[in-house]
Amino acid sequence: MAINGALHHVEVYVRNLDNSKQFYDWLLVDHLGYRVYQQWPSGISYILGEGTYLVFVQSQKLQQAYNRTNVGLNHLAFNMVGQDAVDRLRTDLSRLPYHELYVERYPFAGGPDHYALYLEDPDRIKIEIVAVPA
Repeated sequence: MAINGALHHVEVYVRNLDNSKQFYDWLLVDHLGYRVYQQWPSGISYILGEGTYLVFVQSQKLQQAYNRTNVGLNHLAFNMVGQDAVDRLRTDLSRLPYHELYVERYPFAGGPDHYALYLEDPDRIKIEIVAVPA
């Protein structure tokens, strides 16, 4: 059933599509239940169920690096069922070349009632994984 006002999709231009595909395959497909939705030489999209999907496209304008504090996208936040699942994702993350944010304040960097893991994708876009009850 369509919901009026629901987010349809988000498109993000990336510096290196191969690096982004590796990261988002790991995060979205391996851990969050997404599947590859569309794929073409300069992009890929991931969908969860039949709802909102995420698109990553190879940018041709690489002169300026992404900075989440400039005008534009600050971060993407995803639900993950259960604090144990977030902890397991963090353990998996520790074995990979991706950068965890706010390490010293895990899991309450977002406040005392907000159990979450923060990390960066290959372009330094902040990713927030929020533990939610089942």
